[in-house]
Amino acid sequence: MSSSHKLPVSNPQTATSTTVPFATPAIRAFLTRTSDSLRRALSRRSPWHELADPAAFSRPDSLSDAASRVRNNLSYFRINYLALLAAVLALSLLLHPFSLLALLCLLAAWFFLYLFRPSDQPVVVFSRTFSDRETLGVLTLLTVVLVFLTNVGSLLISATLIGLGIVCVHGAFRAPEDLFLDVQEAPGSGLFSILGGSAAATPAVASRV
Repeated sequence: MSSSHKLPVSNPQTATSTTVPFATPAIRAFLTRTSDSLRRALSRRSPWHELADPAAFSRPDSLSDAASRVRNNLSYFRINYLALLAAVLALSLLLHPFSLLALLCLLAAWFFLYLFRPSDQPVVVFSRTFSDRETLGVLTLLTVVLVFLTNVGSLLISATLIGLGIVCVHGAFRAPEDLFLDVQEAPGSGLFSILGGSAAATPAVASRV
């Protein structure tokens, strides 16, 4: 009588699906809209050689003339000025790596703990479950502490003032007579459409507040 041998059968364990924050559709849509808006805005910038044309610089006749030049140049070089301001901010943060790291950690906390976190997944820290309002309050408090009680806020403010000073000096001494000032950007287009695209990419954020 032959004995039947049974082969051992291993029960395959069900693989648990882990959600990678950068793989969520909300973050992918946000990054796609942001990059598309940046590309569209930068494609509408004025030529950089016009911004730095030495022959176009002259001393303004009066303070009102300087203010008029600044307004006209802002209308023509607005994308260039925004890019210049962003470059000054980026350079200031790169020169202060601790502030840059703290700001990146704060942005990551906002993104992954509130903005792009599914509403049905509460934040749990040390067996303590935080509601959406509690999470928003903690993140707001951390933002206030980081920006106003450390050198991060002073760094951002000083870099912004330096960038605005460069823009105002350039706009006051750059004669705009040779520029075509009748080209107006459509409302909602350009660099500022990032805000609209970001809001459309995260429709669940407004319902949490």
